[in-house]
Amino acid sequence: MATDTPPSSESGKFEVPPIVWNLLSNRRILVGLTILIPIVAVAILGETVAPYDPTAQHVADRYAGPGGQFLLGTDHLGRDLLSRIILGGRTSLLLGFGATGLALALGIPIGLTAGYTKGRVDEILMRTMDIVMSVPTLLLGLLILVILPSDIINVVFAIGVVYAPRIARVTRSATLSVSEEEYVMAAKTRGESRSYILFREILPNITGPIVVEGSVRVGYAIMIGTSLSFLGLGSGPPNPDWGFMISTARDHVFQTPWFLIWPSLALLLTVMSTNLIGDGLRDVLDPRETGDHQ
Repeated sequence: MATDTPPSSESGKFEVPPIVWNLLSNRRILVGLTILIPIVAVAILGETVAPYDPTAQHVADRYAGPGGQFLLGTDHLGRDLLSRIILGGRTSLLLGFGATGLALALGIPIGLTAGYTKGRVDEILMRTMDIVMSVPTLLLGLLILVILPSDIINVVFAIGVVYAPRIARVTRSATLSVSEEEYVMAAKTRGESRSYILFREILPNITGPIVVEGSVRVGYAIMIGTSLSFLGLGSGPPNPDWGFMISTARDHVFQTPWFLIWPSLALLLTVMSTNLIGDGLRDVLDPRETGDHQ
């Protein structure tokens, strides 16, 4: 964890908050952001920066190598790989951040309620979470998508449900550690409602471990989303998707190895950057956290 002291500022001038300085001074966060920000920016710009329509087939240029007209080459249908990777990044990032956001929305209220209420309610909620967590993540995602139609929204939903119990457990643990603090007791004495105590008193004071867990989950969500796409349960052809591109590339790996290399490299850099950011946030916000994040 970075230990540098934030620069002082003269009276009346803007001063960088210590927490922001600590975050920006963490090497893992800096490296992660340096990699992730361009990936996110290019994915958002999408069609604006993509040189070709990612679904357009250039039959005469099938299996074209990198360089020249097609910077990263083409696939077995003559589609520009650079354009497909750019637009495929949007899908993967949507899976990662969308599913993590859903997991937070589901897991935080459950964890807050269990940690604050305790007793039988806690037992029921946490045993339910344990049951969900006992099923392997990929298998649970597959089971959900067997029931629901296979599209990008349902994949986000499936991954969000898979990871909600982990968010709930982290939230519950943090809630238990602060539920007897004086500010919580004072809110009870004032007669504040339970929802007020949970979301206005407790939640703001346990954001550190939740942010850390959420940031780590983004990388895992991208990986499981890519795995589901690899199995044909993603957005589906002809839409660009890193997982489906890697799956398709298996049949052409000796003829067009770049077809496999580029989406795999894009996936590697994205997941690596989110993991670096998550590790850096843990160093800064929750240095005591040493749990397993499988």
